[in-house]
Amino acid sequence: MLRALNWLGGHPIGRSVVAIVVMVGLAAFAEALDPPQAHRNWLPYLANAAQIRPAPAGYRISPVSDWRYSAQAPIARDYGDIEVGPDELRRVWFVLEPQPGSDIAAHTFLLFELEGERLLGLTIEARREAHESYSAVRGLWNAYELAYVWASARDLLTRRAVMLDHEVFVYPIDISQAQLRTLFERLIERTASLEMSPRYYNTAFSNCTNELAKAAGLPWSLAFILTGTSDEHLHGEGLIPGETFEAAHARSDVTGFVQDLNTLPGEADFDAAMLAELNARWSLD
Repeated sequence: MLRALNWLGGHPIGRSVVAIVVMVGLAAFAEALDPPQAHRNWLPYLANAAQIRPAPAGYRISPVSDWRYSAQAPIARDYGDIEVGPDELRRVWFVLEPQPGSDIAAHTFLLFELEGERLLGLTIEARREAHESYSAVRGLWNAYELAYVWASARDLLTRRAVMLDHEVFVYPIDISQAQLRTLFERLIERTASLEMSPRYYNTAFSNCTNELAKAAGLPWSLAFILTGTSDEHLHGEGLIPGETFEAAHARSDVTGFVQDLNTLPGEADFDAAMLAELNARWSLD
């Protein structure tokens, strides 16, 4: 025990471990004093918590966000619902949105490809109040609740590529059909649990990427904290195809394509065109 304590005190990595343990302890203490809430004055696009209900096909998800965007602001704030079951799943796509000015920070989310050339997205976010901006540092200290937002692909992609003018990279994830079903059902379960028991977002331990990794059963990696490196990590693990990461990364850049697609009138057209482009780029059936 003494040797372990000496190592923790004298080694640079050991000091980092101590700092993380202290932060976790303080965050847990803060949560005990101020438990997470479901009802606050949320930012509009984070205001409606998803509900999961049984349905003949599998699950009914509501609301599904389907906002439309110009380069300046949202131009329509629509919501719908969807009934979807595991048998309709065809593939899952991993989306990475690098944060401007950083090589290690990114937002990530998933697009589930469904039969009938449809896409259904899930983004996991810090659920911010109307007066709040995002801060990775504040996110370590229970500043935000956690939100699982189900949305159309057009909503999620054009918000980033069109309104925010951020780059967007979309990669296929190479997993079996059984793994795909398990991933989807775990994320459905986690969405449903938030309805009953709100949780805090945490920049290090419950962020957009490691929440997905936990649902997928992936081993812990620093790339799930330094989220801008998560695509390269997944490629190294064989989950993103491509002979080299550089080639895969170049193929995945759909920023300009999404911006052009934003002129199409309907979500169905957007999904079909997006999938046709992705399947052609990645030589998928």
